[in-house]
Amino acid sequence: MTLIYEPQGSARSDAALACNVYKGCDHACKYCYAPSATFNKREQFNAHPARRPPAFLRDLEREAMERATASVGGHVLLCFTCDPYQTLDVEAADTRRVIRILHRTGHTIVTLTKGGTRALRDLDLFTPRDEFASTLTTTSEDLREKWEPGTAKFEDRCAALKQFYDAGIPTWVSLEPVLYEAEVFKIIEATRGFVGHYRVGKLNRNAHANTIDWRGFAERVIRYMTDNGVPFFVKKELLPFVPAGFLDTYNCRRP
Repeated sequence: MTLIYEPQGSARSDAALACNVYKGCDHACKYCYAPSATFNKREQFNAHPARRPPAFLRDLEREAMERATASVGGHVLLCFTCDPYQTLDVEAADTRRVIRILHRTGHTIVTLTKGGTRALRDLDLFTPRDEFASTLTTTSEDLREKWEPGTAKFEDRCAALKQFYDAGIPTWVSLEPVLYEAEVFKIIEATRGFVGHYRVGKLNRNAHANTIDWRGFAERVIRYMTDNGVPFFVKKELLPFVPAGFLDTYNCRRP
């Protein structure tokens, strides 16, 4: 089994390579695709996340060295099918071990998390060649409890982003999934002072997606970002909803 791999679909825009530190995730996000992607029942996936087998770190280092020798470039994303800073990591601390292995073998990393200040334990390991990113879906505590009950609160995630930003680590925010259009603009206004850029997507594989006018949202968010000088790019799943001509008129791709 390959421990470092090339993600497909929208995740490909987040990093060229990915590694999943844990099996399962206790954040219990209602919109998460990972249980089906990993052939797990949602209840098992959320209620019983687990560390990798004892040989995981040894095998990861060997594979990371092989990839470095083969000159396979790009960040390694932590993580694609779990969160590197879910509550399991507070005691297990395997994300810290993985970062050290990847750095030692010449790789750079990007962590994408909803774990907030849990990540600050590892701030000392990050370099300006790495990236720290957070998924933000809502500023509302009630909506967070409804959609992603195990995650860190919005204010806690903002605190982590700001500390990484102040330490000189590149930061960005994933505005994917989009759950409520109005929340997207609230998030940007609350965070733009310490976020390098935003990656705008949509909600996928969830019935709630049918309640959103994606074409209208794409037009409004692109105009807003451009008019306010906010660096951003549009992720793969939202691109088909971008009105004709916008790709030429506005800066819709990676800043």
